[in-house]
Amino acid sequence: MTDSPIEKSPLFVPWTDPKSGVVSYLLDRRAAPLQQSFYFTIDSFACGGRYLWFYAAFPPGADAYYGRQLAVVDLLENEVRLFPETQFTDASPGVDLATGEVYWTTMLGLYKRGPRPEDETVPVNAFPAELARNRRPLRIATHLTRSADGASFAIDATLGREWFLGDMPVDGGPFRLWQKLDRGYNHAQFSPTDPDLILVAQDGWHDCATGEKCEAEDRIWLIRRGGEAYSLFPNAPSNDRGHEWWGADGRNVWYIHYGKGVARVPTEGGEVEIVWPFEKVSHAHVDAAEKYIVGDAIPHDLTESRVAFLNRETGRSIDIVSHLPYPEPVMSSWKSKYHVHPHPRFCVEDRYIVYTTTVRGVVDVAVTPVAALVAQTQP
Repeated sequence: MTDSPIEKSPLFVPWTDPKSGVVSYLLDRRAAPLQQSFYFTIDSFACGGRYLWFYAAFPPGADAYYGRQLAVVDLLENEVRLFPETQFTDASPGVDLATGEVYWTTMLGLYKRGPRPEDETVPVNAFPAELARNRRPLRIATHLTRSADGASFAIDATLGREWFLGDMPVDGGPFRLWQKLDRGYNHAQFSPTDPDLILVAQDGWHDCATGEKCEAEDRIWLIRRGGEAYSLFPNAPSNDRGHEWWGADGRNVWYIHYGKGVARVPTEGGEVEIVWPFEKVSHAHVDAAEKYIVGDAIPHDLTESRVAFLNRETGRSIDIVSHLPYPEPVMSSWKSKYHVHPHPRFCVEDRYIVYTTTVRGVVDVAVTPVAALVAQTQP
């Protein structure tokens, strides 16, 4: 970890949950009115914890699909830097944890830049114009995940009524199409251990011409390079599963079984395990050793929104945030437009959890030390 940990940084202020006593550290230096942590499938802490990238927005401009920007916390220089040129689509930014560079997509292009003010924006690659055919993409990548060999990013492009799964090399080589589909697929994520395997979600979508809402039938799929997408649950298709992610060793796919809790299933298929019964859980993440889980609950009426932590070794859980306020009318509209969910994730070798909070009446980036949570969930 950097010599300037979150707990001692002048850029963060402590906030204690009034019910659980858990302390989080809220970013107190503003680069924008709205500051969010990354989507939970992407690690945004780099260089041993020196740099923390986050989303920045200026309401009412842009939304969760187009035009948010990137900013970074430098914990050594005690600076927060906004980079307006990093306007990105969807939740596409991905971070090189070794160099601190951030990658993002906008229109057909893939770009990168470093975290320092003097770093330049560099074009990395682009989705083929001959496949785009003058269409404005809804996305090129939902969120950029890198292959296990570091060579490529997973691509799940949506253009018109076509969906393209494949990979885009970081060396500028041509996009490689794995499969073209005629219904909504997104949330592509490279396996952390197999550079030829991608996890992808069949998702609902709106027809680009009519606006008609089209429903998915079966959420969780895999695709292997050279093959076609196949369901992880071929004998039990369902949309009761969602918000899936890879375990760190690639052996399991974790997901939310809505109404039941946090679940996992072997990548090769097999018996499902409800690891954490948590009826209203929305998103979750697990540490690399699969000893701890963090999750958020964002029910439709928002009344029981919270963030919680489970210590699987003791079986005890504790709220990181016992209640997330969404006051009317501003916050609820921001939640819809900017996708303001906590999206908690383990980071910095599982020593911290980063998430988005609204406890101060604005949208903030928050960080919680895991060691304190482990101590607070002992027998």
